Amino acid sequence: MPRPFRFGVNLTAAEPAGEWRAQCRQAEELGYDVILVPDHLGKVAPFPALVAAAEVTERPRLGTLVLNAGFWNPTLLAREVATTDALTGGRLELGLGTGYVQAEHDTAGLPFGSARERVDHLQRTIEELERLLASEDHQPQPTQQPRVPLLIGGNGNRMLQLTAERADIAAFTGATLVPGSTTGQFTPATAEELDERVARYLRLSESRKEPAELNLLVQMVVVTDDREAVATPFLHRVPTLTLQQALDLPIMLIGTEEEIVAQVLAQRERYGFSYLTVLEASMEAFAPIMEKLRGR
Repeated sequence: MPRPFRFGVNLTAAEPAGEWRAQCRQAEELGYDVILVPDHLGKVAPFPALVAAAEVTERPRLGTLVLNAGFWNPTLLAREVATTDALTGGRLELGLGTGYVQAEHDTAGLPFGSARERVDHLQRTIEELERLLASEDHQPQPTQQPRVPLLIGGNGNRMLQLTAERADIAAFTGATLVPGSTTGQFTPATAEELDERVARYLRLSESRKEPAELNLLVQMVVVTDDREAVATPFLHRVPTLTLQQALDLPIMLIGTEEEIVAQVLAQRERYGFSYLTVLEASMEAFAPIMEKLRGR
């Protein structure tokens, strides 16, 4: 029996207070299950934004997709997590990653480190968070027990191992960082490349008592009756792909509503993705598709 779908929207714009709250209310009205925020300079600060979202919504969960562990001291982060979970009524889902935009670390005057060092820091952060928040002596206490649900996002081998061991939600980007990029430039992963990453994760997680929920961050949703016309201009960004390969990219949902519904169902069957997150720009376009997928 496949896991039921959940749907999230990643809100990224640094809006004035009134517009931010209106956007969160709209996400709830459209039926999204989770309102998420990233952790980038130039965007809203994650935890205050989620508390503001909680004040104007009732149903959606509230999460980070994902916190840049390199920005955070674990002890201070534990305080933020516990406080935010309490102030949102136990609706927080904590998403963590290593961070991948060196330019942001440079701007903040923080070390970026090698890939190994960033994963080491993330692992230490998770271990310390678990220790602190599990302690009866920690103040404040989070509302959710035994812990706030943990999402880990990443595609590398060590990240998949860490995700298999620790995460309640395994998040896949469906893309890889361009080698040498300091600004966070990604190139999409083909369907076959994502097959390999998910298969590796599943092998690593075979000993889990409970399977994790699998999440995919969808980069584009376009409802159209001419899929090829929409996808063709995208090819200059990924010249190694054919048009059909571009249309098959898991992070791109292009077609009629019925075609996109079929693609999402096929991807759940193929990869196990039952928790889909779309970007803010796709929030309205994806809403009717989301409704067609309810209960499927």
